[in-house]
Amino acid sequence: MNKSYLITGANRGIGLALTKIIIEKGDRVIALCRKPEEAEELRAISNTQGNLNIFKADVTKEDELIKISKSIDNIDFLICNAGIMGPRGGMNDKDTNYRNISEVLMTNVAGPFFTIKSFIGKLRESKDPKIVILSSRMGTQMHHGSDAYFYRASKAAVNNIMVSFSNELNQFNIPITSFHPGWVQTDMGGSNASLSPEESASSLIEQFKELGSKNTGKFYNYEGSEISF
Repeated sequence: MNKSYLITGANRGIGLALTKIIIEKGDRVIALCRKPEEAEELRAISNTQGNLNIFKADVTKEDELIKISKSIDNIDFLICNAGIMGPRGGMNDKDTNYRNISEVLMTNVAGPFFTIKSFIGKLRESKDPKIVILSSRMGTQMHHGSDAYFYRASKAAVNNIMVSFSNELNQFNIPITSFHPGWVQTDMGGSNASLSPEESASSLIEQFKELGSKNTGKFYNYEGSEISF
């Protein structure tokens, strides 16, 4: 039976690559992004396939997500992919200001929270629901660095939100996990990264297939190895 996926940040990078792979396999994707009118590659998929629906949504705006949830059928798989890097420098980086800090934390932390909260009702209608948050090993205590302070903080926070959700959703038998997608050639990862979006997405999809109750509340890399955080 075909599955129904909802993916945030589906217009580029890993989100777009995941969408392409899932559509090619014959499953359905509900793709969310902030500016669908600029998402040419995503809209091109929609023009050639009948199993992709694109919605305009900002994950920091809960009302937009709730509105979409009321207009769709049930979903089997929720992938919280939308995220931003924000200021990349150290403590004296002029871009590390209130506005940019707020944007990173709202997008990377509140965004997944609002998304899961808004669509949990649709997931509960599925016979085999699963939730994934794309995180980063830069949010672990073992990854040392003195840059991108609030990106790191946001990924540490969202991993802990994932654990809290795992406890609350246990009563509904909905597993939730987070994944480090690798160092990927995206706007965030840069052109020197070791993985293409397609390579990362292909590996992630294989890991997603195996997720169950034994995985809930845990953090993995794109190859399936568990990461301490």
